[in-house]
Amino acid sequence: MTSLADHLRRRIADDGPLSVAEYMELALTHPRLGYYMSRDPFGRGGDFITAPEISQMFGELIGLWCSVQWQAMGGPDSVNLVELGPGRGTLMADMLRAGGAVEGFVESLSVSLVEISPVLKTVQEDALVGAKNVLKARSLQWWSDFSEVPEGPLLLVANEFLDALPVRQFQKTHEGWRERMVGVSGDQKEFRFILADGPPQDGAIPPDLSGAGAMARDGVILEVRPAAAALAEAIAGRLARQTGAALFIDYGHAESAAGDTLQAVKDHEYRDPLVAPGEADLTAHVDFAAFGRAAAGAGARVWGPVGQGAFLEGLGIGVRAEALMAAEPAQGREIEAAVSRLTSEDAMGRLFKVMALVSPGLPPPPGFE
Repeated sequence: MTSLADHLRRRIADDGPLSVAEYMELALTHPRLGYYMSRDPFGRGGDFITAPEISQMFGELIGLWCSVQWQAMGGPDSVNLVELGPGRGTLMADMLRAGGAVEGFVESLSVSLVEISPVLKTVQEDALVGAKNVLKARSLQWWSDFSEVPEGPLLLVANEFLDALPVRQFQKTHEGWRERMVGVSGDQKEFRFILADGPPQDGAIPPDLSGAGAMARDGVILEVRPAAAALAEAIAGRLARQTGAALFIDYGHAESAAGDTLQAVKDHEYRDPLVAPGEADLTAHVDFAAFGRAAAGAGARVWGPVGQGAFLEGLGIGVRAEALMAAEPAQGREIEAAVSRLTSEDAMGRLFKVMALVSPGLPPPPGFE
């Protein structure tokens, strides 16, 4: 059976080196051989664990956040609740269960899951179809792209979605900026990074970053994520036309900065991103400043980013943890450990950040006041 590595070698031989973005996109989403297209990578038995898998408290608080935003929107009778990259459906299930405590909220929802993986769609369906609060919603639908989601009042959640969108990398040399590409070694066996022969011609490097401060040093690597900027503009455009809010939770930096953050994870360990493409998850840190600039330019109000720890504490994770421990005393240590992992600065509390986009005229969303 042909591997993705073989496919990439042939493509490089025929068409020349791939950009890092092309390599990353093919490694993750090749229709037949891509990492996300053929497996369920989540949980302790997979390659990594996300916040919804750590504790139900995470999804419950996000669900209540959405219900508060729905109330701030005037409690519309019909609203699209969208999740980008819904994983195993755990986050959405917890959101809907918690949101069911707010009268009329779940009944107003048309739930949309934006997912390209056939394997994960099946897992999500198992988690959500027949669930009590899903049955109260108006509908449950899957889409391959946000652009397919119907127009209307919008609530959107994306947890660890932006980090998997492809990045282009550029390296500063004494001759100027050159795009970092993926080629192959002389024996055609190993993938390696190389630099394009000439400067980029498409204006991919933002002018305000290309010569500033640390960016001016030879050897510096700059990452640009065109797909994230396009998504920010698309969502912000909707929020400018119709009422709503969007919440993004991911790991990355609050200000645009230099650095190579491309990484691969397999079996809960970091791997070389150029080894065994299609067999490990590939991600890069999110540039929240760039994402926020794109969204603001398209008409949305931008809040944050704030650290995940501060955000969850602001939503009352401590109170929720106490209630769970009172109901399940035997699970006390597990609940305390989950809170620590989600909020501590030496765990997910600082590296993971939260940003909200809201329609003009809506009040400050919870967790950002």
